Amino acid sequence: MNMPVLKTEPKVMTALPSAEVLGIAPPKPSFVRARLLPALGDIAANVLPPLVMLLIILTVWQILCMKPGATLPSPTKIWSEAKDLIVDPFFVAGPQDIGLGWRVLVSLQRVAIGYGFAAVVGIMLGTIIGQSMWAMRGLDPIFQVLRTISPLAWLPISLAAFRDSQPSAIFVIFITSVWPIIINTAVGIRNIPQDYRNVAKVLRLNHLEFFWKIMIPSAAPYIFTGLRIGIGLSWLAIVAAEMLTGGVGIGFFIWDAWNSSRLSDIVVALVYIGLVGFILDRIVAMLATIVTRGTAAN
Repeated sequence: MNMPVLKTEPKVMTALPSAEVLGIAPPKPSFVRARLLPALGDIAANVLPPLVMLLIILTVWQILCMKPGATLPSPTKIWSEAKDLIVDPFFVAGPQDIGLGWRVLVSLQRVAIGYGFAAVVGIMLGTIIGQSMWAMRGLDPIFQVLRTISPLAWLPISLAAFRDSQPSAIFVIFITSVWPIIINTAVGIRNIPQDYRNVAKVLRLNHLEFFWKIMIPSAAPYIFTGLRIGIGLSWLAIVAAEMLTGGVGIGFFIWDAWNSSRLSDIVVALVYIGLVGFILDRIVAMLATIVTRGTAAN
């Protein structure tokens, strides 16, 4: 005798209604969790590694230079001997006794003039060389030779020509920083896509319109690469030139401190030079990112 099999109804799992169905707005993430914590994480990721390495370098430096008879001053000795230069960079105690902040500003004025001339001349000459094959063949080998000459080698020529230290230092800055601007601009102009040139012909753009609307935007990443290299060379050149031309710039301060055996002052001045050079490079890189919309080389 067969027993009847009872069929059981399958259990149906019903999903709970969501917050949207019930009309309840989901909780919004707090400002701290949504924006503040990620921002602090990014800052920590960029700031902490250099700080840790700096602490390690200072510790090793202190250990190596705290021994009797050490030729270089330790960080603690630099702080004790050059504290006024570190704490107050803009003091004025006399015509030649001023803070490193004022000396840096004097040097930056010279850099601004020389680098400004180099940027204008470099972009114009680079455009001509990039556009003309004959100009490239005639001028490029000469520029390749001149760009290898040391900035200090140009200083006697500039002093003989201008008979004054101020224009001589500006000329050294110009002649040192103009070459990477010329070369990179010429490369950028030569790499303009042929399609862009064809569009310019179809639109019948004149030379000035072609320069501003086609050449400069297309070659902007290359141009800013040259400008970024040039600003670094400008800052290097002014420090070297001021060591010999005198004045109140940061370069002459280093030379005067060496003659007075103030090694701690020299180390502080080197830190100033490095920080200012880094800031100048960041400024040009930021301008390149804005102008080229992020296509310039980092």
